[in-house]
Amino acid sequence: MGTFITRRLISLVIVVIAITLVVFMLSRATGDPRYLYMSSYTRMTAEVWEAQGKAMGLDKPLIVQYLLWVKNAAQGDFGDSVHFRRNSLDLILKFLPATLQLSGISFLCALLIGVPLGILSAVKRTTGWDYLGRSFALLGQAAPPFWIALVFIWIFSVYLGWLPTSRKGDWTHYVMPVITLGWLPAAGLLRLTRSSMLEVLDSEYVKLARAKGVSTKAIIWKHAFRNSLIAPLTYAAILLANFLTGTVVVETVFAWPGLGRLSVMAALNTDFPLITGLALVFSVIFLLCSLVADILYALLDPRIRIS
Repeated sequence: MGTFITRRLISLVIVVIAITLVVFMLSRATGDPRYLYMSSYTRMTAEVWEAQGKAMGLDKPLIVQYLLWVKNAAQGDFGDSVHFRRNSLDLILKFLPATLQLSGISFLCALLIGVPLGILSAVKRTTGWDYLGRSFALLGQAAPPFWIALVFIWIFSVYLGWLPTSRKGDWTHYVMPVITLGWLPAAGLLRLTRSSMLEVLDSEYVKLARAKGVSTKAIIWKHAFRNSLIAPLTYAAILLANFLTGTVVVETVFAWPGLGRLSVMAALNTDFPLITGLALVFSVIFLLCSLVADILYALLDPRIRIS
C-alpha cells in the first residue's frame, strides 16, 4: 500500500508541475503582462515601462521568469488582482468559505439521495420505486443545471414567492442552489449504485447465499451493498472535486459569493493574476480528491494495489 501511495504522490507532483507550466505559458502567450496594468498609470513613459518590467521580472529569461513565478506561487503569492487591487490569494480565501458551504451541503444531499435511491431501485427492480428512481435520474442527467436554476427561480421565487432569488443568507437561500447543484450528481450516483447493486445481486455467490437460506436483509447489506460500494465511492470522491470546481454556473445564476462567481468576474475583467491563482487552486483540489479516490479504491479492492 505504501508503494502504491508513493507512486500516486509522484504522479501528482508531475501533474502539478505540468499544470504550472501550462498556466504560465498561457499567461505569457496572451501578451506582455504590463499591458494589464497600463490603466494604473496616467502616463506610461519608457522609464515607467522598463521599471514595471523589472519589478515583474520580465527582463529575465523566460525559464527564470517561470521559476520565479513557481516559487512565488508555492508561497501563496499569485500577484495582485488587476481588477480588485488586492492580493489574489486573499481574495480566493475570502470567497472560498461560501463555495465550501454550498458544495459540502450539495455533496451530502447527493449522497443521501442518490445512494439510497439506487439501492431501493435495484432491490425493487421493475416496480414503481424502480421506475420512479430511474425517472429522477433521467431528468437530473438530461436537464442542464442553468435551466433547472432558471426554472426554480421562476416557479419558487417569481411565481410563488417562497424563496429568495439570489445571494447568501439564511437556510432559504440554500434550497434552490443546493438542489440545482446536487441533482445531477445525485442522479449519477443513483444510476451507478443501481447498476453496481444489480450486478452483485445477479452474481453466483449471491444466488448461492439465497439457496442456503440467507435472509434478504443480510444479502442486501452484508453481501450486495458492501461489494457494490467500489464504483460509487470512487465516483463520490471525484464528485467532491467537481462540486468545488464546477460551481461556476450555479454561483453565477444565484449570485452566490463563491469561487465560481469570482472566476467569472476574473475572466470578464481579464484579471490574469487572479485567473492563474484560481486555476492552480482548482487543479490542486481536483488532484487531491483524485488521490483520495485512488486510495479508497485500493483499500476496497486489493487487486488495484497488486496491478
